Amino acid sequence: MIRGTTESIRRMIRSETFPTPFCSGCGHGILMGAILRAIDELEWDLDRMVFVSGIGCGGWIPSPHFAADTLHVTHGRPIAFATGVKTFNPDLNVVVIGGDGDIASIGGNHLIHAARRDLDITVICANNLIYGMTGGQLTPTTPEGAYTSTTPQGNPERPFDLCKLVAAAGATYVARYSVYHVRPLIKVLKAALQHKGFGFVEVLSSCPTQYGHRNDLATPVQMLHGFKETCVTSKRAKKMTEDELEGKVIIGEFVG
Repeated sequence: MIRGTTESIRRMIRSETFPTPFCSGCGHGILMGAILRAIDELEWDLDRMVFVSGIGCGGWIPSPHFAADTLHVTHGRPIAFATGVKTFNPDLNVVVIGGDGDIASIGGNHLIHAARRDLDITVICANNLIYGMTGGQLTPTTPEGAYTSTTPQGNPERPFDLCKLVAAAGATYVARYSVYHVRPLIKVLKAALQHKGFGFVEVLSSCPTQYGHRNDLATPVQMLHGFKETCVTSKRAKKMTEDELEGKVIIGEFVG
């Protein structure tokens, strides 16, 4: 079987779970494909992997789609469950996949302590900047001034920079890309999966249904174009002034 082909990817998914539960234009489908391609290019055996997800749109990426062992657990607790799995069987490759609300809000304490311990798991945060599944509420990553169902006049709070947060807590691999940047995203996913220690990848994902329509990005094309325009690589950012970086999101590998 040739790696990277449709056939090699299909062997890793449960065909009966399609079509996916994602809204039209949701970036989580792109992320799901990127994760599977990263695993396929590494030639990893799914029988040696466990995927843990919580509650939210991002939680539906591995469960029920991946033809592997998956744990779909309580809201905010996927890293806690993943800690138990890895502690019980250190030989398994344990991957947490969840949204920004699940991982950074109610699950934020688990996130920073797993990073502090440099636990040997991979955490992939599908960050759509909003609670997409439960009504479009504010999350800890919602940009300042952005509109949500709970901030109709604009978000007055500063958001977390999740990459800086986990790096400061002790994570030994940290990266960020968007679903627009698919090939570099696959590259950092491969690096995070292979990393011995706490690997964290933040993935900016489009949500036209909840975030987009409230913030003048109502179509999938507009959201992807927004990532293209606002994201700058860490290498390029070093040559930019603070004024030039205003409103931009830095992408790339930050630790590791």
